Amino acid sequence: MARFKGEITIGRPVDVVFDYVADQTNEPRYNPAMVRAEKATAGPIGKGTRFRSAVRSAGRTADLLIEYQDYDRPKTLASSTTMKQAEIDYTLTFEPAGTGTRMRWSGQVRPKGVIRLAGPLITWLGVRQERRTWASLKKHLEGTPVGGA
Repeated sequence: MARFKGEITIGRPVDVVFDYVADQTNEPRYNPAMVRAEKATAGPIGKGTRFRSAVRSAGRTADLLIEYQDYDRPKTLASSTTMKQAEIDYTLTFEPAGTGTRMRWSGQVRPKGVIRLAGPLITWLGVRQERRTWASLKKHLEGTPVGGA
């Protein structure tokens, strides 16, 4: 099992950041690895909401099923992701930081099959990818007028 964590401060209000991140259909706008994201359940986003997504990595596309395990707007968003290569448990927390938001992430990856042998490499790659994704979110949200995300 590989674990990772980090944090970033985004110059937007907590509710804006939370709502934007919670709607997984926004992720292709700031994560170049995400090639598709669609909501798979009816109704408003909350605990139990599922998204079907796909990411591109190493020239391949991997399908993901993401389900929210905890949804406490605008403080906590926890999900489980299932894919052929791994299972991922992920938690995001959001708190005010001046006029912006401090967003913290933590997760654990449970690789499947032969990928389990690459645990340390997966951790290293995962940490780098998370930093890039959230830095891109920061740039995207801070470059978008409030209410226009």
